[in-house]
Amino acid sequence: MKEEIIIAGFGGQGVLSMGKILAYGGIMQDQEVSWLPSYGPEMRGGTCNVSVVLSDNKISSPVLSRFDTAIILNQQSMDKFENQVKPGGLLIYDTNGITRHPERTDIKICRLDAAEEAIKMGNAKAYNMVVLGAYLKMKPVVTMENVLKGLKKSLPPRHHNLIPMNEQAITVGMNAVEIVR
Repeated sequence: MKEEIIIAGFGGQGVLSMGKILAYGGIMQDQEVSWLPSYGPEMRGGTCNVSVVLSDNKISSPVLSRFDTAIILNQQSMDKFENQVKPGGLLIYDTNGITRHPERTDIKICRLDAAEEAIKMGNAKAYNMVVLGAYLKMKPVVTMENVLKGLKKSLPPRHHNLIPMNEQAITVGMNAVEIVR
């Protein structure tokens, strides 16, 4: 198994931490893992992305130009990465802020109203975990048990009390994702 993922959006949406949690989850499953962030000098509001590779075999390079899965959280990322999904791959996008929906017919497309779901939960900070849940529903490459271990590893101990809420957000995302085609 080898899964090459790009997660892209604005800084502050939890893009990098979502990738880190996936990477730690893969490590907990004894997979080979690569986590490669890319962001500009802006902390919040600037575009950022992270590529994650999970594999049963050695990873030759963390630098990717084509992806099995793209998780898209803003229009700029849709414009940049939609055409970099491999034929037969998966594109998951949050509808909030998207003005041009994906048009490809050779990939599976799923949509999610993650911002709305996080607000319904009463915690907008759960946004990225809702998105992560949608991805894990479509491609369960990391078990929930290992995602939670990855979450515990990536959160500082003072925030471990938030793990149950994050687990709930993942479940919300699993239930909220819709297959478009």
